[in-house]
Amino acid sequence: MPVCAQEASSLSDSPEKKSVFVPITQYWKEHNIFQHLDASVTLGTTGIGIEASSPISDFGKLRAGFSFMPHFHYNMSFPVQVGETAEESATKFEKLSGVLKDLTGFNVDDRIDMIGVPTYFNFNLLFDFFPIKNNKHWYVTAGFYLGNSKIAEAYNTTEDMPSLMAISIYNNIYNKVVKGEPIYGTAHLDFETEDKILSYGRMGVHVGDFENGDPYMMEPDENSMVKARATVNAFKPYLGFGYTGRLIKGNDDYKISFDCGAMFWGGTPAIITHDGTNLTKDVKNINGKVGDYVDLIKAFKVFPVINVKFTKTIF
Repeated sequence: MPVCAQEASSLSDSPEKKSVFVPITQYWKEHNIFQHLDASVTLGTTGIGIEASSPISDFGKLRAGFSFMPHFHYNMSFPVQVGETAEESATKFEKLSGVLKDLTGFNVDDRIDMIGVPTYFNFNLLFDFFPIKNNKHWYVTAGFYLGNSKIAEAYNTTEDMPSLMAISIYNNIYNKVVKGEPIYGTAHLDFETEDKILSYGRMGVHVGDFENGDPYMMEPDENSMVKARATVNAFKPYLGFGYTGRLIKGNDDYKISFDCGAMFWGGTPAIITHDGTNLTKDVKNINGKVGDYVDLIKAFKVFPVINVKFTKTIF
């Protein structure tokens, strides 16, 4: 056999050359990669979720899951205002409610109730790193959540639809009176009613005040509804830490874990009403519970994650 052929044959039989072709499954087994699978249920500020996790080294675990927040309701309300100031509104509203009853056939409440509903859900991909060699309880976590941008919405109650419809009809009549147009066909209101409407001004839901001091009067949309939505970035990086331990003494198949960290949702969330106003940036002195919710949201530039996790080892 030629010398070059002998050298090639000896190289192909060398241990160093053979080790390159170790099967990937054998490599994973030797380095404890994807050799076990855990299934978990999570409960906490991210809602209710499920996760699957597996080790990717002796010091790390990869987990993926999905979580959502149940659609529970919380109530809030705004005052209905007539004219530019709250001081004159009470007297005007009392007088105008009778006019509205005659013009529209609807009774108008002095407050509009709204229902707030959380709507967020997320997929997550997280890596747990166990920094202490002889301690598999404490870990630090990095990864991301990916979900919908609209994390909450609010809309008026069904009971307030007649009031909002009456406000829409009145404002339409007010616009026509200001322009001197007939309210229908060639028909005009009598001069006395027109003078009353002009003296009362427009109607709306007084949410708060603009930065320049003018009142923000939210008026119903074309469907006689008032709505708002809270939005954040769909992609949300995550950093945190956690602790895991046995759920049942002497049994490693069942574990309980606690996660604590921050989901970075891209700064202050935007709360946008149906007319395009951003309550977190454009409006101040927001009334009632809504003002409390807006102030709370503005205070958190990140979303706090506090979860408890129950885990069962599958294999």
